[in-house]
Amino acid sequence: MLNTSYQDNVLTVFLSGEIDQHTSKNLRPEIDSQTEALRPHTLCLDFSNVKFMDSSGIGLIMGRFRQMSLLGGSLKITNLPMNIKRVVQLAGIQTLGVIK
Repeated sequence: MLNTSYQDNVLTVFLSGEIDQHTSKNLRPEIDSQTEALRPHTLCLDFSNVKFMDSSGIGLIMGRFRQMSLLGGSLKITNLPMNIKRVVQLAGIQTLGVIK
């Protein structure tokens, strides 16, 4: 189960640990079901407690970006540790304007 907060039409998902192929496969349906149920204006992915992320994490971000776009909302990514920020920047995700 994910730690989440829903306030002022913003769903914040507090990610932690490692985001790899195994964990992202479990995170996707949990995040998606909450966004479908709540239909927030903004989905915020908080990476403050993420220690490692590989390309599966990039897929997780891009899928949530696509989902929120289809729902008419937006995605925001916050509190990226330096090592995770580097992976995100190498993938070009900053061009989407989601990193806060």
